[in-house]
Amino acid sequence: MARPLWTGVLSFGLVTVPIALYSATESHGVSFRQIQRGTADRVRNKRVNERTGDEVPYNEIVKGFELAEGEYVIVEPDELEQIAPGRSKTIEITGFVDLDQVEPIYFDTTYYVGPKGKEYAKVYRLLQLAMERRNKAGLAMFAMRGKTCLTAVRAENGILTAHTMHFADEVRDPRREVDNLPDEDIAVSDLELSAAEQLIDMLSLDWDPGQWHDTYSEQVRELVQAKAEGREIAASEGPVEATNVIDLMDILNRSLESAGPRPAEEPAADAAAEPATGRGARSGAPSSSRSPKPAGGKKSTSARQPLKAAATRKSTGTAKSSQESLDALTKAELYKRASDLEIPHRSTMTRDQLQDAVEHATPATRRSHLRSA
Repeated sequence: MARPLWTGVLSFGLVTVPIALYSATESHGVSFRQIQRGTADRVRNKRVNERTGDEVPYNEIVKGFELAEGEYVIVEPDELEQIAPGRSKTIEITGFVDLDQVEPIYFDTTYYVGPKGKEYAKVYRLLQLAMERRNKAGLAMFAMRGKTCLTAVRAENGILTAHTMHFADEVRDPRREVDNLPDEDIAVSDLELSAAEQLIDMLSLDWDPGQWHDTYSEQVRELVQAKAEGREIAASEGPVEATNVIDLMDILNRSLESAGPRPAEEPAADAAAEPATGRGARSGAPSSSRSPKPAGGKKSTSARQPLKAAATRKSTGTAKSSQESLDALTKAELYKRASDLEIPHRSTMTRDQLQDAVEHATPATRRSHLRSA
């Protein structure tokens, strides 16, 4: 079992529970030592006087705050200790906030929160269940390792977690820090935007953290193993070229075509075997045989609409009456319409997705099929 990094009391109101904080993450990066080329001699860093080049003992080093070039205010270690915050004994929640209101940039380090003993399990469970049902995070201030921390305590997956956070003045303004951000008046056509949205839908996945890996560390280990065995490994490809704005629409269309192989179409009789679902009860996303580029995973997409349909979509009285007509159709009937309209990926769609795709097909084609019905 891991050793706790901090122990104390978690409280809100008059409810308290002794707790311990544990590190929630660990790094699996590859570590190297510095070696002088051509030898097996390690290279170590030394603290040296910048002016004389002489090594300085650790006990002769003090901290200095630079007021001007070459002018410092010296602060002794014991002076810092006198004003440093003592280790908190309590994480006292003073208020609760909806996590959707907190931007991810404010979160820093995550710790698991556990009860300090089995005798405190019931109070811990009470706090965890109440916070989980309300979907709120408790905000608190406490000190750890000589630093005052703003902390969000939340309940997830049956356990409490504490997330240390950045203060507002520690978060940089991106408009001041990032060059070449686009102006809001840069024109993007509806056709380009619709194509980009379709591509996002087709590449959407269900979040599965186990499917993602640190490929760089794996490649470093493979390189080390290959060199130890006297083997050579293939060099990685160079950086990809930036997208040419002039050919943006063509690139988007080719991206849509290459996003994944289309599954074999199913006959209408197979579609009729699945019971129709209500308009207000959307089911899960269509599945696909395509694996995500990084490491695989399930796909979660909405109905894939033809690009030309998105460009000609309009809201009219005729469209409303067409929707009412489609509401009464079964999934098999909608599948037949989608087949007549040559809507791609129709075999992977639910009833509602089929209706959406038919609704947003080319208006003239849709009206001709409605009249024929």
